[in-house]
This record gives sequence, structure tokens and C-alpha cells, in this order.
Amino acid sequence: MQITFYGAVREVTGSMHLLTTESDRILMDCGLFQGKRKESEAKNRILPFDPQILTNVVLSHAHIDHSGRIPLLAKHNFNGRVICTRATASACEYLLPDAAHIQESDAAYLNYKTLRGVLSRMKPGHLKKIGLPRDTAHVKALLKKNRHKVDTETIDRLIDSLHLEKVQPLYTNEEASQALAAFDDLPYHHPVSIGRDITCTFYDAGHILGSAISIIKTRENGANKSVCYTGDIGRFDKPIINDPTLEFAPADCDVDLMIMESTYGDRSHEPVKDLKPLVKKVLDETADRGGAVLIPAFAFGRTQELLYVLHELYAAGEVNRIPVYVDSPLAIKLTRVFGEHPEVYDAETHATFLKNGLNPFLFNQIHFVASVEDSIALTQEKSPHIVLSASGMCESGRILHHLRHKIHNPNNTILIVGFMAQHTLGRRILEKGLEYEASGRVGPPPLLRILNKEYPLKARVVQIGGFSAHGDKIEMMRFLERSNLNVKKIAVVHGEPDQALAFAGHLRDKGYLAEVPKRGETWNV
Repeated sequence: MQITFYGAVREVTGSMHLLTTESDRILMDCGLFQGKRKESEAKNRILPFDPQILTNVVLSHAHIDHSGRIPLLAKHNFNGRVICTRATASACEYLLPDAAHIQESDAAYLNYKTLRGVLSRMKPGHLKKIGLPRDTAHVKALLKKNRHKVDTETIDRLIDSLHLEKVQPLYTNEEASQALAAFDDLPYHHPVSIGRDITCTFYDAGHILGSAISIIKTRENGANKSVCYTGDIGRFDKPIINDPTLEFAPADCDVDLMIMESTYGDRSHEPVKDLKPLVKKVLDETADRGGAVLIPAFAFGRTQELLYVLHELYAAGEVNRIPVYVDSPLAIKLTRVFGEHPEVYDAETHATFLKNGLNPFLFNQIHFVASVEDSIALTQEKSPHIVLSASGMCESGRILHHLRHKIHNPNNTILIVGFMAQHTLGRRILEKGLEYEASGRVGPPPLLRILNKEYPLKARVVQIGGFSAHGDKIEMMRFLERSNLNVKKIAVVHGEPDQALAFAGHLRDKGYLAEVPKRGETWNV
């Protein structure tokens, strides 16, 4: 048996690892790379293998950096099944079409920009020859159906007639729907055959709703081998979902190779018990300034966790009950998924909310913003309020519009509650914002480019790391040392180089055989 590491190797996004036996090829995750547009485009568009060779895919959880290229497999004639937990399958029903919509929207916008640029440089006589108005203003109007939507049919027709290079989406909504037809959802602790003499058993990873640690066992040439793919390991003692599994079935305890994440392999989070006081402090200080709190939040997991904490604070009367807006159609749908899977809630959530007949994610002050018009109106709101909006790394979505309207006001706060990958706008806001705060806010504020225009970062930037869905160095060691797994070797993945290499070194200091593979490297098991 061999493992080839294709994604999230010495980086965080784009998880993808291929398990190969004499008769089968099992892909563990098929995620999107996220970061610089051109670099991500190049990595995402080209698969390092023909999807037709795959037997099946084992999906650890629904986050797009783990699931987001599955439609690309379907686009290229993947014939297998996608094996995942029930909650993961439910979430992907919304996440993958949303990813397709983003791909299509981005392609349409880039084509619009290309065509508009070309037409704006044309002379009036040339415009007339191809049947277009002579002035630029009318040309621009022609390319849009309304103020908020480009006319893709007109743009595609003109791009073709002018022989311009057209940007194609990575995949379409139809291809995402085709991929969803391949999903098979399974409960935890239930072994299933995924190939010839290959089984997979899921255990709760405690990362997000439905996240799984996969124990994959093979029998080849009379020898038994076992791989444990952790996916993303969650934190301990957080609300809503269960802690990462520590007790595995005796038959699953011996592991020849563990493929283990290292997102925070050399860092420590704030204690979980401090999260509510930290949120309260941010809300109180911002409200005193008369400002708004903007929270870039992943639609799946982080948004629901924040709603849970806000619900507790509001119910206890610990903060001013200012309006809370969830401005993300995807987050609204995924909050419904959370409501449909109470079977995976932890005991605290049952005791605090469910036993009292309460929904953890609904309270009087919450408003779900669905329409574009209502989202635009919200950007003009001047009174204190809270906005939770995607995307979590500020690379796309409605959060960009809230930022460009609020980032220049020092009364407002941008609250960072999740991991921001390198080269994302979220990382730039975090680093430049904290640097400006550390300087005492002296001198001109840093400038940030949002939707092709620069804005001064005058809003306060605050980071609360404890909300991360990833375990830190201490918690990952807790999982490893307190579980009943016997691990022979560890491949350290899903971490930027400094984190992955540091965590591998720490593991070796603790007596584990641990290495950090390189992308494309193959290991024998």
C-alpha cells in the first residue's frame, strides 16, 4: 500500500491524499486551494491524476478546502462513490452548489472586466462597426442586466465575436449537482467496504458538524495495514458538538500510518472558558463607541458557534442586546442543517437549550439577511449592530461589501475568529490591523485593496483565536497521547511550513516517528 500526498502539504488548504493498493485507489478528501487567485486557479484546475482511476473518495468533512474539488472529479468522469457522514452529506448539499455559484460568478465578473477594458479602449467608429453604442457609459450599461448583475449572454457573445480569451468556471452548478448524486452517507462507528479488502470506519473528529477521523484498513498479500486519516482535529470542551474521539474500537487501535493535521502545530489558543468574556469585551467596547462589529465567519461551523455564544450572552443579559445580522444565504441554510442534526450535539447543548425547548441558533435579536437588496441596505446601517458574513477569509462574498463601507470608521471593530490562510485579504487585515494597533494607531492607517479600490484600515482589529475549530498544539497532543491508538508513524500535513515542521519536531521529541511530506511525494506503508 502506498500514500501519495497531493494537497495541504506544507500548506493549509487543498487537502488531497491518494491511497493505492494493487487493486484500488482511494482518495482521502478533494479540497480547493485558497489564496492568491492566479496560484489557486493553477492548482485547482489541474488534477494530478485521471479521476476515472479512483475507486472511491473518503471525505473527512464538508469544509470547501476538503470537499471543494469533488465536482471537478464528476466533471472528468469519476465513477466511484463519496463516502462521508450523514451531517457532512447534508452540508455538502448546500456547500458544493454555493462553491459552483462562486466559480460561475467570479468567471462572469472577470469576463465582464476583460470585455469592458477592451471596449473602453476602442474608438467610436470601431464600436459602431460591431453594433455597439459609441460612448463608454452606454457600453458599460449594455454589459449589465441591472446594477448588481452582469449580462453573461451578451458578454459571452461579444467575447466570442472579438476572439478574446474567456475565463471558464472551475465547475458549474450542474456539475456540483452531479457530484452530489455520488454521495453515500454513513453513521459513525460503522465499518463499510470501500474497495477490495478495504474498509473505512468513521469516528467523531470534533472539528465541525459531521467531521470524521477515518480508520482505513486493508489486507494485501496476506498482510493487514491500517491508516488513520485525522482530517481536521477539533478542540476539546467547546459547545455544540462532541470532543474529538479518544476511545477507538479495539480492532481499530493499531495504526501503521497516521496522516495528521498541524494547522496550529506550534501555537496555543485562548482557553475555551475565556471565549464568552472576550466576546463580551469586544461588544461592550464597540457599543460604547457607537460602532458596529463585523465578523468574517465561515458559513459552516463558525457562524453557528458564534450564534450559540451570543445567544448565551443575550439570554444572561451580560451585553447590550443590539441587532445581530447573519448576512449569508449559505450560512442561513447551513444553520438549518445544524438544526436537523441534534444527534451529534454534546451534552452541554442538550442541557442548556434542547431540554428547555430552545433552538441554540435562534433568539429575538437575530435577523437572517437573504436578499441582495437587504444586504446593501445593511451596509448603510449607522447604529450599533453585529454582522456575521462570509467568506471567512474575506476572499469573496458579502463580507467584502460590509468591509468597504465600515473599514474606514475607527468606531467599528473587525473581529477575527478563524484561521486566515496566507495571501488572503483576511490575513492582510489581521496582520496590518494588529500591527497598527501595536503601534498605538500612530501615523496614517494601512491601506487595503477591496474590490479593486483602496480603503484605509481605521476600524479596530481584534483577534480571538479560541474560536478556532482546529485543536492547538496542546490539544492535538492530548488527542494523540490520551487516545487508545498505537501509532507507528505520522505524516504531518495541513499546516504552513513553520507549523508543520515545528509540530513534527515536537512529535519526534515525544518519541514518535514523524515527518513532513512534500507535495507529490509517495510513501510506502
